[in-house]
Amino acid sequence: MSTTAAGVVFVISLIIALGLTYKPLGDYMYRVYSGVKHNAVERGIYRLMGVRPDQDQRWGAYARSVLAFSVISILFVYGMQRLQDKLFLSLGFPAVTDHVAWNTAISFVTNTNWQAYSGESTMGHLVQMAALAVQNFVSAAVGMAVAIALVRGFARNRTEHIGNFWVDLVRGSLRILLPIAFVGALILVAGGVIQNFASPHDVATLAGGTQSITGGPVASQEVIKELGNNGGGFYNTNSAHPFENPATWTNWFEIFIIFLIPFALPRTFGRLVGQNRQGYAILAVMGTLALASVVLTNVFEIGGHATVTQAIGTAMEGKDVRFGVPDSATFAAATTLTSTGAVNSFHDSFTPFGGMMTMFNMMLGEVAPGGAGAGLYGILVLAVITVFVAGLMVGRTPEYLGKKIGSREVKLASLYFLTTPTLVLIGTAAAMGNSAGLAAMLNSGPHGFSEILYAFTSASNNNGSAFGGVTVNTPWYDVALGLCMVFGRFLPIIFVLGLAGSLARQAPVPVSAGTLPTHRPQFVGMVVGVTIIVVALTFLPALALGPLAEGLS
Repeated sequence: MSTTAAGVVFVISLIIALGLTYKPLGDYMYRVYSGVKHNAVERGIYRLMGVRPDQDQRWGAYARSVLAFSVISILFVYGMQRLQDKLFLSLGFPAVTDHVAWNTAISFVTNTNWQAYSGESTMGHLVQMAALAVQNFVSAAVGMAVAIALVRGFARNRTEHIGNFWVDLVRGSLRILLPIAFVGALILVAGGVIQNFASPHDVATLAGGTQSITGGPVASQEVIKELGNNGGGFYNTNSAHPFENPATWTNWFEIFIIFLIPFALPRTFGRLVGQNRQGYAILAVMGTLALASVVLTNVFEIGGHATVTQAIGTAMEGKDVRFGVPDSATFAAATTLTSTGAVNSFHDSFTPFGGMMTMFNMMLGEVAPGGAGAGLYGILVLAVITVFVAGLMVGRTPEYLGKKIGSREVKLASLYFLTTPTLVLIGTAAAMGNSAGLAAMLNSGPHGFSEILYAFTSASNNNGSAFGGVTVNTPWYDVALGLCMVFGRFLPIIFVLGLAGSLARQAPVPVSAGTLPTHRPQFVGMVVGVTIIVVALTFLPALALGPLAEGLS
């Protein structure tokens, strides 16, 4: 079987597996978030936190709960890093420097997992487990909770309440993420991913030197890193390291769990609003964009660049020979289509157009299918914008799922999608306009610009992957990218929750002859079109200065 044919089989098998899990997992998550009973463990947690689990919150209280929990989490993760040298299982590593600790704390709490450090030589086992891995669970659960709150806004009528954040957080963590992660970790251990508390030890290399090898509880962190769309690696080389991703089939499994929850959430959405066909429409939008991206990324990488193909016949630079070009390209598409940010190859070594696709995926707003929860609420906001645009173009009544889309809803949706482009473009301009930003660049010209553009695109969209080639472990980049992560995470969440509250207060609007059907292929095509047009109008000039200029040169 040729490499290309194997890559096609790889993708088709992923689609089949995701199709088989769509309904059962989506229905299970529907039961989790719509249930009214609390188990004994959950009741104990609520008592400890002083939470009344049966008391729903208004959108403002829900938002304040999200922010309060996140601030406390940032302080906790920051403190553990700064006190690392005084903690057990530190492996003798010193305390993490202040700017790296600040950047890392924000990164993991915002579900970005941007890493300006090498994990195996910076973080001890306790910090990896109690600080970083815990945030991999709860930051994903926060995104899922916000998505469910928005769905409740569509499903509920004449009410100020959109649910209880603390209940949604606990249920998402304990009932969804933890059980799947437990089984997934066992599968990864069976595949060769390590799980131990080994201290660093030196081994002899083939070149006659020595290399320090660090063990650790990798499998338990690796599985939630992918499942929760986090992406932060235990090792500096992330999922290219054989301790994290030993074989071709573990590579397939990691891509599968990256897509698992985001692609099942549309089913949960359909069940919660009482119209499964609406869930299928959202799934179709996500699937269309995702499949197009996977195909194009593979085409650009397998076809290569003129100079590359003349030299080696394909674009293998920066890719592991265990996975080859197709499986590396598919992994890159998966990790940037979602907010995962994990890598099994280095995007800086991709062809100009292949690297552009990884940026374009993030610039879409990571809605195809996006992160755990974040992808669903992002695509629903796009659906709101599409309904409004359709009303302007063809005279249809701006309604979605029985709710009127008025000026307040459109303003909140617009602010949502203006946030990340503003952060990306201002951040990139600031980096290119000062000496501290330029000094960190390894390359000049369009490729160097692409490295900076990628960094701010990744941070602002809470992806966390790095193009490479730019030294970001500096105070300027740690602060600048940290600010992009904070604003890129919490401003959209506030706008989404405000939209949820506005929708929940409305009375249902009966379907009429002027109502745009939002479950048909026509609407699916419109949402896809609006998504691409918004990105093209916003980012085309920046892409023209970077990957497009490099690819056409």
